[in-house]
Amino acid sequence: MELTLILGISILGLLFASYLIRDVLKRDTGTEKMQEISNAIKTGAEAFLRRQNRTIAYLAVALAALIYILYAFVRAHNEHDPASTANLALWTTLSFVLGAACSVAAGYMGMWVAIRSNIRTAAGAMKNMNSALQTALRGGAVSGFFVVAMSLLGVAGLFSIVKYLGVTEDVTKIPLLIVGYGFGASFVALFAQLGGGIYTKAADVGADLVGKVEAGIPEDDPRNPAVIADLVGDNVGDCAGRGADLFESTAAENIGAMILAAGLYNANAPVFKSQDLSLLGVLLFPLVARAFGIIASAIGIMAVRTDEKEDPMNALNRGYYIAAALAMVGFYVAARWLLGPDYYFNFFLCGVVGVITSIAFVLITQYYTEYRYRPVKSIAEASQTGPATNIIAGVAVGMESTGYPIFVIAAAIISAYFLGEHSGLQHAGLFGTAVATMGMLGTAAYILAMDTFGPITDNAGGIVEMSQQPKEVRDKTDRLDAVGNTTKALTKGYAVGSAALAAFLLFGAYIDEVKNYMPSFEGVINLNKPEVFVGAMLGAVLVYLFSSLAIKAVGKAAYAIINNVREQFKNDPGIMKGTSKPDYGQCVDIATKAALQKMVMPGLLIVGMTVGVGVVFKWLYYAGGQSVTAASGAEVVGGFLMVGTITGILMALFLNNGGGAWDNAKKYIEAGAYGGKKSDPHKASVVGDTVGDPFKDTAGPSLHVLIKLLSTLTLVLAPLFI
Repeated sequence: MELTLILGISILGLLFASYLIRDVLKRDTGTEKMQEISNAIKTGAEAFLRRQNRTIAYLAVALAALIYILYAFVRAHNEHDPASTANLALWTTLSFVLGAACSVAAGYMGMWVAIRSNIRTAAGAMKNMNSALQTALRGGAVSGFFVVAMSLLGVAGLFSIVKYLGVTEDVTKIPLLIVGYGFGASFVALFAQLGGGIYTKAADVGADLVGKVEAGIPEDDPRNPAVIADLVGDNVGDCAGRGADLFESTAAENIGAMILAAGLYNANAPVFKSQDLSLLGVLLFPLVARAFGIIASAIGIMAVRTDEKEDPMNALNRGYYIAAALAMVGFYVAARWLLGPDYYFNFFLCGVVGVITSIAFVLITQYYTEYRYRPVKSIAEASQTGPATNIIAGVAVGMESTGYPIFVIAAAIISAYFLGEHSGLQHAGLFGTAVATMGMLGTAAYILAMDTFGPITDNAGGIVEMSQQPKEVRDKTDRLDAVGNTTKALTKGYAVGSAALAAFLLFGAYIDEVKNYMPSFEGVINLNKPEVFVGAMLGAVLVYLFSSLAIKAVGKAAYAIINNVREQFKNDPGIMKGTSKPDYGQCVDIATKAALQKMVMPGLLIVGMTVGVGVVFKWLYYAGGQSVTAASGAEVVGGFLMVGTITGILMALFLNNGGGAWDNAKKYIEAGAYGGKKSDPHKASVVGDTVGDPFKDTAGPSLHVLIKLLSTLTLVLAPLFI
């Protein structure tokens, strides 16, 4: 019954995405000139993604082979293994490959629709605001529903197949066999987000510094050779990359919650049996609750409409609040049905805590990144005395912005843990935090729709500008673009918040998994042990090294694009006069090559460092005679994971909010403050924005993936560290 419901609603989510595709594609595609620009964006985006996915496929196949060899031939069989050595190796590898393939598909599908929605949004703006808004949101929603539905379908489908084939007699062990699904999704998401982020920000920085600052031409001016690469980047970074990012979030958290649900059932089996509550129902509760979230998000999407006078952000917020309210109703139904009338209410409240946490993150991010509020205005004000003071103010705002989110995360984790512990069930605290994470991800489909809305409206504005449409049309796309910038910032805040809750969930799942393979493990990570302390420091420094590589990659690629744009302006004076066309393809090619070359090293750093820490300290543990005071490889990796996660959350908040604040400080000045466009404060704000670009769109979002990749990687490789 439960599996049928999950699979049915997942398929319904895919059918709803198909309906949205048809709805968007039947809309007007504008003038011939608009179509020419849109086709150039489409060609560049699809070419980049083909090359990127080919690179990712080679890396994924190599890692899948390594996982199989390690499990099948290197690691000795453990009596506590969930299945035979052959089956454990086979299903871990198969689930990794399937997770990777689904992540690629989810990211590609979102981008495929986005690059066809941009021109239809631009054409919609020629009619009215409602047409443009609905086109962009529904185009973005395709990505949201594909991501969430495919995540549920993949996890529930794998679970069904393993159960049907009887690979293990103990159903509670199945999540340990399919944990590779989350790792495969995380592995692909890292490269998709990192590669797309390097591409988009290298092009953006190059276009802004030479176009706006040096040449003094507007944003998206057709004379700028980097403008098409910039618009392509919006799709490969913010659509395909973010789609893969949220896909791995939902996949990893689904499996982590199932591992904790299995532990909850085992600790309370007599109680559940006395109330006729099935093991399968408890195990699948997180997936059922998430499935109801698909229905809630669909209703929220269809409720969005606006008029010419209303702020489009109000319409989007209205749809979000509808989706959030309905997701809470779904949680109530799932909890009462599957957790019983005596114990459900506290877990329902845990889900409410998750929903409230997501709303709190949206509001906090809004405060730090919208130019209606003090933080962004302070950066704009500092721009009056030049780029240096702009950068100082932006760094300060980014650091300040880590405070409130951490308080919210702390309150959410403690509240959910307390509610779980006092639910009447034994050892239910960690499961309470898992349910809160499910609550936060209940509206993930709607949130991702808002996120993809941003690059679609940005592209629509570029198409309108480059095709030289009337000012009133550009005014509409500018309003939508400003809202899109806000929604992109909000969804990054949401992604960090969900990553923080998920990291605690997955850390709990890691502890449970290690206990399963090593019953002597007490479930305590003792930082007082020197080995664990060293592992923790290595986890923290990994975040800094990774961020450095990501930001440096953007700088080097932007350097090449800046020189190319300068050369084109110098060699062909007709470009600036408007008598000849720039060669857009050169910048597209530079950005593509740089992104594909520079995305590999950070990914290998994460995998190599995690495996290295686990294997080296495992060897030291056994070489030292398993001393009582020594730490096993699994315990050291636990410290590495714990502190790496905390550092990653703080760094991601700093980078995302600091970059978003710099961006909107520039837009605040462009709206007329402190002299408006082409003034000295404007030029200073453009410099600040270019510093913030790799923060908010490359390193910051990639850290969301790093946080969860560390968790899924340790979940998959935990048996090798014991």
